[in-house]
Parts: sequence; structure tokens; C-alpha cells
Amino acid sequence: MSWNGTMQIFDASSMIYAWDNYPVNQFLGLWDWIRIQVEETELAMPSVAFDEVANKTPDCGQWLRDNNLVILEIGNAILQEAKRIKRLLGIVDDRYHPKGVGENDILIIATALVHGVCLVSNEGRQKLPDIPAKMKIPAVCAMSQVSVDCISFIEYLKQSGAVFR
Repeated sequence: MSWNGTMQIFDASSMIYAWDNYPVNQFLGLWDWIRIQVEETELAMPSVAFDEVANKTPDCGQWLRDNNLVILEIGNAILQEAKRIKRLLGIVDDRYHPKGVGENDILIIATALVHGVCLVSNEGRQKLPDIPAKMKIPAVCAMSQVSVDCISFIEYLKQSGAVFR
């Protein structure tokens, strides 16, 4: 079950999706593999994404903490990238569109961009909206000025080639 990928970062939606749909007591092989990815620092989370997980699903947050998940802090380079992305989307001050990305989403995208890694997100794919501020994470990642690989949890599993018995 080895996976020779590079580090991936998860947003809250992908980790919560995995936790809710693949219960650890029924999918031991999957969670053992995820634990190994965490141990080998091939899977990490931005601090804002981890905080969302810990608040929405405390048992998942505890599992991640117990397995020493690398939590990527939001530093100056990430904040500067987030500001740039916010400008690209036409978001002024903190007036985020209710159908688009929020502040944490932009910080998560900026973290992936600064670290040069793929983002695993289960946010819905969408037809490009007429207003950039309505874009969700995958659409923002796909913008030519952002260019972050963004895959779903299922795509993450398929790309890994891991087989769980």
C-alpha cells in the first residue's frame, strides 16, 4: 500500500467527507493508510481547515491530533497570496459572496499555492459563474492566475493506487 505521491493538503470538506462516509471502525485499512500518510507528512492541513474539522467533528480532530497531523500555519507569504486571490475574485474588504469561497477557503488555497502542493477538496465542482466571487474552491484553483491542482477525496484515493483489503 505504498504511495509515492507528494504532500497533499486537505481542506475541511474532504476530511469531514472521509470521516463521515468511511467510519474508522469499518474501514480500518483506509484509516491505517491515512495514518501512514500523516506520519510520512504526505498529508497535512492548513490550520484554518484543521480548526473547522475539530469544531465540526471533534472526534476526527482528536484522531488527527493523536496521529500527529502536520498543521500548516498561516504565515505572511500565505496572507499575501490570499490577498492577491481575493483581489482576483473582486472581493472587497470582507464582503464575500454567500455562494462563493469564504476567507478560510482563500487561505486554504493560498496555503496550497505557497507550498506548491495539491489540494484535496470535496467542494462542489461548478459551471463557471458570471461573478468571480461566486466561485467555489475547485473553480478558484483552476484559475490561470492561481493554478493549484485540486482533486476530490475519491480522486485522491484513486491516484494513490492504494488497495484496501
